[in-house]
Amino acid sequence: MISSSPDAAAMERLQKARGQILEQLSRVIVGQHQVIEELLICLFSRGHCLLEGVPGLAKTLMISTLAKSLDLPFSRVQFTPDLMPADIIGTDVLEEDRATGARQLRFLEGPLFANVVLADEINRTPPKTQAALLEAMQERQVSVGRVRHKLVDPFFVLATQNPIEQEGTYPLPEAQQDRFMFKVFVRYPSFHEEFEIARRTTGLPGEEARPVLSADDIINLQRSVREVPISDHLVRYALTLVRQTRPSEKGVPAFVADQLSWGAGPRAVQFLVIGSKARALLQGRSHVTLDDIQSLAAPVLRHRIVVGFAAESEGVTPDTIIQQIIDTTPSREDELTRDARFQTIFAS
Repeated sequence: MISSSPDAAAMERLQKARGQILEQLSRVIVGQHQVIEELLICLFSRGHCLLEGVPGLAKTLMISTLAKSLDLPFSRVQFTPDLMPADIIGTDVLEEDRATGARQLRFLEGPLFANVVLADEINRTPPKTQAALLEAMQERQVSVGRVRHKLVDPFFVLATQNPIEQEGTYPLPEAQQDRFMFKVFVRYPSFHEEFEIARRTTGLPGEEARPVLSADDIINLQRSVREVPISDHLVRYALTLVRQTRPSEKGVPAFVADQLSWGAGPRAVQFLVIGSKARALLQGRSHVTLDDIQSLAAPVLRHRIVVGFAAESEGVTPDTIIQQIIDTTPSREDELTRDARFQTIFAS
């Protein structure tokens, strides 16, 4: 067990921050409670998030409203087929001092130099520009020529992609999707939610979100998340879920070997553990539970595993396989450690 733990004041701050943000978002966004919860988990875990949904589900509005409630500089980049890396990173320009005639290069920052960056329709821009964004996400810096420029902290990238109209798009390879902590599905609203959307958006403009958290507040809360303790059993359980997605590993279930062609890497375990810590704090607990890990398994793993062609043609989805893995993995420590199949996984 990790010895340190967040103090009561840190827990209270995060609870208060969650309530304030949800209150501001509810002024503009109807429903989508699970999506918003996963965005907040991602934010306080220092991760990045990929949102997928059909047009018209308020993905862009949700992200811009979240940025307004955080009192952080926000920039939106509409990804297009002609967008170049310099358009998002920035570029060097030659400036002349009119008094002396001296010339020097000055770096003009691109839209990535903001705390919250919305990469809208990331699958509509060429791989060269996608790679520039993903490098910035991982390294939290950009390189122009021989000079490296640090990005601001906190740095939170939310990318959206449209699952339909795939002609003329550049789908993110699985290896690059791995940079995103979560892949979140934005689904159609319920009847009552859509009724409220129609009523609210066809009348006079309502209230806008107001800022409730500063950059320093978010950095302190992100630090508090890492102080949340987690037992060795739950770390072992999270690792067991991830290792069972790798079809070539010993001890994996037969349905994984038959239906998956590639599994998740070590980054999935890291995100699963840190995300569970953030979820625990957001729900008012000072420790991680099994439910935290199971609830986040799908958003962490669904973009890190590759379903084989035959299984995909039969309607098998990553979420289906993830749920099967959870259902066939013992949750009790004694059952997990004594099972012969899992002993094989632990020994590999």
